Amino acid sequence: MDMATIPDHDSYIAAAPEAFRPVLNHLRDLLRGALPDAEEMMAYNMPGFRIRGTVVASYAAFSKQVGLYFLAPAISGHAEEIAETGLRASKTGVTFPPRKPVPDDLVTRLAQASSKYVDG
Repeated sequence: MDMATIPDHDSYIAAAPEAFRPVLNHLRDLLRGALPDAEEMMAYNMPGFRIRGTVVASYAAFSKQVGLYFLAPAISGHAEEIAETGLRASKTGVTFPPRKPVPDDLVTRLAQASSKYVDG
């Protein structure tokens, strides 16, 4: 399957390596719960969640790790906590191996923080 033409979250997760699918499904559920006002969409070939046109959260499977992305202020606002969990963070996201996922409560807090930076 060509990863460039994946239409939705279900197809993306189904196309991911088997070891990643439970983690991706769980992230999707956590993000959906944390972002009740968001719509699911695909952007940059990654499944994401959009509020009023702004992508506030997205996730992706790479060859050896999972990426979880939020608006930059949400990441910087939780930088210390992210570091304490031993995760690697960039300006807009965290990456982790599927066997060592981001704690659920941190995913929820990052998503909720990210959604607060949407104009509206």
